[in-house]
Amino acid sequence: MDTNILIIISFFIGGFAISLVVNTLLLRFSESLGIRNKNDIIVRWSSSSKPSLGGISLFFVFIAVILAIASIYPTQNIFLNIKFVGLIAASILAFGIGVMDDAYNTRPFLKLFGQISCGLVLVFTDNNIDFFHSFWLDSALTVFWIVAIMNSLNMLDNMDGITATVSLFILLTCLFCLLFSGNQNLFIWTLIILAQVGGIIGFLIFNINPSKMFMGDSGSQFIGLYVGYFGIKAIWNLPATLEIPSWISIFLILTAFTPTIADTLTVTINRKRKGSSVMVGGKDHTTHHLVYKGHSDFKVWVIFLIISCFSAIYAILLGWLAIRGYYYTSFLGLLFFLSVFIPLYRNTLKYPAPKND
Repeated sequence: MDTNILIIISFFIGGFAISLVVNTLLLRFSESLGIRNKNDIIVRWSSSSKPSLGGISLFFVFIAVILAIASIYPTQNIFLNIKFVGLIAASILAFGIGVMDDAYNTRPFLKLFGQISCGLVLVFTDNNIDFFHSFWLDSALTVFWIVAIMNSLNMLDNMDGITATVSLFILLTCLFCLLFSGNQNLFIWTLIILAQVGGIIGFLIFNINPSKMFMGDSGSQFIGLYVGYFGIKAIWNLPATLEIPSWISIFLILTAFTPTIADTLTVTINRKRKGSSVMVGGKDHTTHHLVYKGHSDFKVWVIFLIISCFSAIYAILLGWLAIRGYYYTSFLGLLFFLSVFIPLYRNTLKYPAPKND
């Protein structure tokens, strides 16, 4: 077997093993660590408080893979590569934001400031979205994108296994799109993505219903930044890399990120209609309304697993067709998104939350 393939497999298995061991140890040695508030069942779906420790293992996998790459491939000089440095710095900041929120339940605007800072870090480390081909417009879009995805995945982290599963398939989509683009650092990016995919799978063992732990804000903020970053590199910038029309990236993004964008739009629209705050947690997400419809928590996870899987396959197919000149097939991504969003939105109107909830 090719040496590079063995290394890739090793990084995937290593990420899985690290996550499995770290989460096992955290659960064994701590019964209350990460439980921010005994009343967190108000905004979480679980009927009991559980440690919000998942983010620690995901961040640990990231740090481990970066150190491993720096040790195994010293000639790559990843700490001198501005794009890698941007990912590392923004990831540390995102994780720190989440840890502070888990520990002290920080104010929404303070968290927003931190998320904007993450976007600015990417802007000033040459990790901009290249859509308008204008620095200021692309910078504004980059910051908006990072803030939106970090909040979107944070909001989606309301039921066992959902955010981790959605993130896993988005990262796999990003990996295939990077393959299409022929990125010059493809091998290194592959190691970084697959190690985290392994880490997410290791975490899901503890997070699928009935879960033993939550991801916590440390996890949702970190993985939101991580997914947002590779969404930029692999999907948003795919047209610019291959010199094809920029608008294609919009439909690819809608397809790849369908589960989280659909949920965020649904919650935002419904809360605006009711005059409620979008920034406050609640049990009014698409996941919750599927339960109100009569599905079990585990079945809701299966539904999102299926949607995420189809989103990934569909986005990869559309990306493959786009680079071969079939540009207008990208519009099928919009149809896919609408085919998921509209039924989920209607479901929230047909099966509203119980009045005592």
